[in-house]
Amino acid sequence: MLVQMISRRDLLVSAVASAIPFSASAALIVPGERRLSLYNQHTGESVKAVYWADGEFIPDELDAINHVLRDHRTDGVIDIDTHLLDQLNLLQAKVGITGRYEIISAYRSPKSNAKLYKSTEGVSSKSHHMFGRAVDVRLPGVELERLHAAALNMVAGGVGYYPKSHFIHLDSGELRSW
Repeated sequence: MLVQMISRRDLLVSAVASAIPFSASAALIVPGERRLSLYNQHTGESVKAVYWADGEFIPDELDAINHVLRDHRTDGVIDIDTHLLDQLNLLQAKVGITGRYEIISAYRSPKSNAKLYKSTEGVSSKSHHMFGRAVDVRLPGVELERLHAAALNMVAGGVGYYPKSHFIHLDSGELRSW
């Protein structure tokens, strides 16, 4: 496993993210509800879903999210990890924006992932995308560096930063960053 030392720059970015007042941004979350708005840039499909309310997940809303986050290459659908959905929800609260996430990549079938692994630098052969536990996103209205800093500040799962491709990676796996 690759262990990365935290650079001075990463430390400063995390410090800035921690300065985002959580109490102010938490007010953007409706009590008793968790919601997401997602746009898949490959299929042109979008969903606005309240996926959790009154203490439980809402199966039809989760199905709608799973459909939009499917593998656009094979049309394969998998249940997306609800911890990942909660990370996306919390990230919006951290940055104080409840806009629509642009999805670059979400679920990838093993076949799609193998093809990308052979042709694209940075794709893992054991990607969390294959298990519905990862998403590559941007959030219009939020600078990518700020989104990345807020994701690091959540101290949850994996966080990747891809400024040249203008997205961040989030996953619900072990805590790490790159």
